[in-house]
Amino acid sequence: MVRVITIFSVLFLSIVPAAATVINGEVLRQNGNGEFKLLDTSKPFSVGHDNFNTDHLYAFDEDQNILLSEPLRVDIGGDRGIIPQGKVVASHYVFFDSLAGIHEGYVDFDAPILGIAALPATLDATDFLANTSVNYISTDLRGLEPGDYVWVDPKDPFRLWVFWAGSSPGDYIRVFTERSPGAMM
Repeated sequence: MVRVITIFSVLFLSIVPAAATVINGEVLRQNGNGEFKLLDTSKPFSVGHDNFNTDHLYAFDEDQNILLSEPLRVDIGGDRGIIPQGKVVASHYVFFDSLAGIHEGYVDFDAPILGIAALPATLDATDFLANTSVNYISTDLRGLEPGDYVWVDPKDPFRLWVFWAGSSPGDYIRVFTERSPGAMM
């Protein structure tokens, strides 16, 4: 009986899609009408170059549970800005593409945050972790705009805080978490 249950469990887990590793989020204060939106990467879409133009806080999962074959440079977090070789990471994209909105909010993940790529060069260098059907456009304009902030909650390493103002082209960051228990390898 135990063997039948084990075989059934393995078969069931292999056909059920992995749970989202971005758990949820919320816009707490804003000058617009935005809310948190978790995007589904199984359907192709483009991100960047003002193609959303809403007051929403967006997030989606990129490649999950990747063993780093070399150290990964980050702009925020890591050990002196580095996530070490041999670490298993999950990658997530968070952005705000508004014409003139301002908001403060958060995004929760299912694993602790290791680091954040927030500058164009760091985002470019970590694009190999995207591995989705998403089309990244105007990549030279990605990152945080001057005066915008993101930080890991000092009391909750699973939560990313954002305080940013949207203008052209918006704010785009990549968040690296530890191995995601919600994603299948």
